[in-house]
Amino acid sequence: MKELWSKAQTRDSIIERSGTKFNSGVDMDLAMTDAETRLQSGGGLLGKGGISFSGILGDDDEKNITTQSINLGVNVFLWRGALETIDFMPISSADSVGGIIITDWYSTPSNQNERCKLNILISGKVLKTENLKVTSFCQDFKDQIWVSKEVDKEKNVKIENAILNKAKKLKIQSS
Repeated sequence: MKELWSKAQTRDSIIERSGTKFNSGVDMDLAMTDAETRLQSGGGLLGKGGISFSGILGDDDEKNITTQSINLGVNVFLWRGALETIDFMPISSADSVGGIIITDWYSTPSNQNERCKLNILISGKVLKTENLKVTSFCQDFKDQIWVSKEVDKEKNVKIENAILNKAKKLKIQSS
């Protein structure tokens, strides 16, 4: 998660990247709180689980996977698994109803002349391979411009497998 925040230079860039609906000119603290929550969880002020009766009544001990599944348009474990697997990358956009996660460009500290971004599509409420699709885009910095390069499709499959494994672990932990 440190990697995510280290890429943001200002509060305004964090707010802009998060897709928050709150106007930072009106209430900077509210916009910043919502932006941080969106970037960390893929959700809004209420977090990735949305709102629940147990949350209103203060019963935080209850695991509320059912409510999370209703609030998400996709499988909750695939969604959380994807976000946790790529938590080192800055998120450009995340739509839990549509099941789309788009990262911003990311470069490793050891190779600043290459950058990649991911588009992750999660479809369906069932935890299975067919409901997950990862597409990656990479570029090299050559002659003072970013040039797109071919991405080995096996790398996308490796990312998909990492997300699926994380989602399976999350499902087992919730049982």
